[in-house]
Amino acid sequence: MSYNVATTALGCTDRGETAEHHQSLRPRPACKVVKCVSQGHLSRVTYWGPGSMLLLLLPRSAAAMNPCCYYPCQNTGVCVRFGTDGYKCDCSHTGYYGENCTIPEFRTQIRLKLKPSPSVVHYLLTHFKWFWDIINNSFLCDTIMRLVLVVRNDLIPSPPTYNSRYGYISWESYNNISYYTRLLPPVPEDCPLPMGTKGKLVLPDVEVLAERFFKRQTFRPDPQGTNLMFAFMAQHFTHQFFKTDHTAKGGFTKALGHGVDASNIYGEGLDRQHQLRLHKDGKLKYQVIDGEMYPPKTSEVPVHMVYPEGFPDEQRLAIGQEVFGLLPGLTMYATIWLREHNRVCDILKTEHPTWDDEQLFQTTRLIIIGEIINIIIEEYVQHLSGYYLKLTYDPTLLFTERFQYTNRIALEFCHLYHWHPLMPDSFLIDGAEIPFSQFLYNTSILTLYGVEKLVDAFSRQPAGQIGGGRNTHGLLLRVAEKIIGESRATRLQSFNQYRKRFNLKPYTSFYELTDNTEIAEGLEELYGDIDALEFYPGLLLEKTRPGCIFGESMVEMGAPFSLKGLFGNPINSPEYWKPSTFGGETGFNIIKTSTLRKLVCLNTKWCPYVDFHVPKLILTINTSAHVYQGSFTEP
Repeated sequence: MSYNVATTALGCTDRGETAEHHQSLRPRPACKVVKCVSQGHLSRVTYWGPGSMLLLLLPRSAAAMNPCCYYPCQNTGVCVRFGTDGYKCDCSHTGYYGENCTIPEFRTQIRLKLKPSPSVVHYLLTHFKWFWDIINNSFLCDTIMRLVLVVRNDLIPSPPTYNSRYGYISWESYNNISYYTRLLPPVPEDCPLPMGTKGKLVLPDVEVLAERFFKRQTFRPDPQGTNLMFAFMAQHFTHQFFKTDHTAKGGFTKALGHGVDASNIYGEGLDRQHQLRLHKDGKLKYQVIDGEMYPPKTSEVPVHMVYPEGFPDEQRLAIGQEVFGLLPGLTMYATIWLREHNRVCDILKTEHPTWDDEQLFQTTRLIIIGEIINIIIEEYVQHLSGYYLKLTYDPTLLFTERFQYTNRIALEFCHLYHWHPLMPDSFLIDGAEIPFSQFLYNTSILTLYGVEKLVDAFSRQPAGQIGGGRNTHGLLLRVAEKIIGESRATRLQSFNQYRKRFNLKPYTSFYELTDNTEIAEGLEELYGDIDALEFYPGLLLEKTRPGCIFGESMVEMGAPFSLKGLFGNPINSPEYWKPSTFGGETGFNIIKTSTLRKLVCLNTKWCPYVDFHVPKLILTINTSAHVYQGSFTEP
């Protein structure tokens, strides 16, 4: 039986193929085959040299190797297969031309020479506070904010392009909202290796990955000062648009929305919403405990909630999101937003006594959505970025720009946002230390301590550093394993391919990816090639920026998704963004002036310390015992 050679040797040609396989490409040096080893039906050719890789010999009767498995098209060019082993790169609108979209057009050459690297931009935005104080108090602040929004937005395709079923532009990819969209098409199914043509025949065992590289050895607090108030907001906020359908495999959502819709407060479907509503004055149902408003019990509001078997009925709270009984931090935020909704209803009722329940509810929901977006941009994202540039929520900045007020959640964004290293080993509340295992499904903590004490405690306790690896609590490893398993089932491309998609330089080795030699050696052992490293492990194991919560890739990939989703909300469009949409100037100003502090303190008996950053303090860290000591300074 004769065979065709399909090589995966790194650097053999512009496409990674031998010259014999495709004569039109110029071979590079150091491309040599040493030996063939017959293995029955299949023969393997082993390549030795720089970046040594495995070569596969496929039977001539088998389908020809898909040339798009080599990812030959650069700079967002689209690979289209022709014939059996031919391809063409569509370089339209990329700013590049040539066989593989590698030759920059004149305008692109100028842009590349003038454009600073992401690391330089990050350095400028996180240093020279005196300079940014001047900018933030001038008209230039809006100009720079507009530039940030436009540049970030341009990285996210709109309308959506691919999904996990269709690796090419199709009406189904656009129209079927039951899929998460995809920035990059799936790895072609007929590639010889799981990640295309690089790496090993079998990807590493997910449990081995989690145990060796994700599992926490010693709690590592975030040097940026992130606290648990931020960590729980991240979970509470994202559950309104990450609506994965776990009953279906292949990157499916529940087809119930792709943006900030406050469904984590009001429920994902209309039936659930109506169960949670009081149907009077636009308000939501509640119960009163010790004179305070809390979510009602499921015995009074029979919506489906996820609680362990045998969980006490009196502790089963009915909330918009069915999984929010999992953590007291989530039930805390659910309680705060419940109170805020009913507070705003009272304000609107006073101004509009003729409005019925439905109009009061619907208008209040729009105001709540606006509050969420404002707090997320001006405080949550502001803290996460570490920028001295003041990020502002002003939809009018984009009114003169080419911008589409729609959004589709990407599978890559869903995977990227699993930030479980934030969770500590235990929780310190009002002098008590509660182990993680006793914190889960313990709604009694909310009613025992009250919202004020939980907010104060969570605002003071440091969260874990997300990047750098080995900082995920053992009880949460299965979540990381599940994400990696899903990425394989949906055939996500490699971490380096996504680096290139976001205009980042791909890593050349595991030792460049991480500053931990042991992790680098382990990854090289398991993956064999840096170009075969998977998306989620790459994000979590990448070395962090100095003094930051995670590395370059998480910021440069996450920020475009986040800002596009926030500003793409319809309430930010010229048709919606006006006082009448929100019941007049009063409702409009509730949005514009909203802060995390006001959200909490307008809905509690006393105002605790509340922020996404631990208090400023003189801090002594005992890294072995994790004892934090210092004098707190309230804002």
